[in-house]
Amino acid sequence: MKPEKPILKLNNWLLPVLVSILILMQIFTPYKGWMALLVGLGGLWAISAYWAYSLRKKLSLTREMRFGWAQVGDRLIERFNLVNDASLPALWIEVRDLSTLPGYRASRGTGVASRSSIRWHRESLCSRRGLFYLGPTEVLTGDPFGVYTVTLHYPASLPLLVLPPIVPLPTIEVAPGGRSGEGRPRADAQDRIVSASSARPYYPGDSRRWIHWKLSARRDELFVRLFDGMPAGDWWILLDMDARVQVGEGEDSTDELGVILAASLADRGLRARRAVGLLAHGEDLVWLPPRSGEGQRWEILRTLALVNRGRRSLAELLQRVRPSLGQRTTLIIITAAVEGLWLETLIPLLRHNVVPTVLLMDPVSFGGAGDTAAARATLNQLGVANAIISQDLLDHPKAHPGTQGQWEWKVLGTGKAVPVQRSTSDSPWRALS
Repeated sequence: MKPEKPILKLNNWLLPVLVSILILMQIFTPYKGWMALLVGLGGLWAISAYWAYSLRKKLSLTREMRFGWAQVGDRLIERFNLVNDASLPALWIEVRDLSTLPGYRASRGTGVASRSSIRWHRESLCSRRGLFYLGPTEVLTGDPFGVYTVTLHYPASLPLLVLPPIVPLPTIEVAPGGRSGEGRPRADAQDRIVSASSARPYYPGDSRRWIHWKLSARRDELFVRLFDGMPAGDWWILLDMDARVQVGEGEDSTDELGVILAASLADRGLRARRAVGLLAHGEDLVWLPPRSGEGQRWEILRTLALVNRGRRSLAELLQRVRPSLGQRTTLIIITAAVEGLWLETLIPLLRHNVVPTVLLMDPVSFGGAGDTAAARATLNQLGVANAIISQDLLDHPKAHPGTQGQWEWKVLGTGKAVPVQRSTSDSPWRALS
């Protein structure tokens, strides 16, 4: 790491003022006492300035980490190396860590002898999903008399993406979609073998190959084609992130449970060789069309790591995505809304032969209020498969498994990227930059 221009700060102007006064008094009224004080205080000032200046030039810090991403439950390992090449020791040093990772405290007070170095490691548990930064870093030191303070600011930082955990789920029966007699798509298929039947507005994430250019030109906005003949068994996972229905805060909240459910269900579907897509609306619309493979797993987990609460209701989201759902599509709805207009919005989907499964997160288990029994009764009347998920899922001992982040991506000869697990000790150190 390279610091910005080091700052040398005089902590108190009293010493320079006293030295200046003594010089004037010695000039106009010579006296041995003034001279003794001048030599003592002036010498102290000179030594302090030289000491601080030496540390300003010769002190350096390096910090390194092993991974660029982790999973909730992983243990972050970081290494610090503080070097003092000056001929004078740094008797006191304060290392200030300005990282944004929750619960991570890498600040430290220490000292380094002349022409030597010290190294230490810092470990911390990744307890919350999201995108965080390790760094910047500040190093404060100075002369032993406290006359000067030297500040070294290292602006380098390294992003750390913490993915949500994938947990063992209770038995959840997902209503199967697809048409009778349809086969499973080939794993190496690049595009779906389909025929265009209609169109819908373009959403971020849609492939430009699907844009209906004639209709877009006529309507003066982008539209994409919808296709018939979707492969059997595709899953759409719809995660309700409406802030008005969420209960709890931080890790113990319904939206956090919903993210874990979405990640774990996506993992289950992809392991079953299904194509899995993701729908959500936090601050922005999340639209990941169904695909299979490890690349889709990574994309879903990365997206879920960053999704947050929004103001779009589940009813609005269902109405918005309804034109995009083909017949016999499996739609898995994860929500904490046990009442509202969204239950009525399911009726047009059922008429369109969409096959929904609703996972209701019990707000009572998070300290909120709501009648899950009434919602289940309505869903049962509609013939919609459903299940109640309580806060106990987060208390499961395997709810934060983590993998120590020891994964790398290997590209095969076919061009397919697959994850390869590595041991922690084999992972290279990466310096903040």
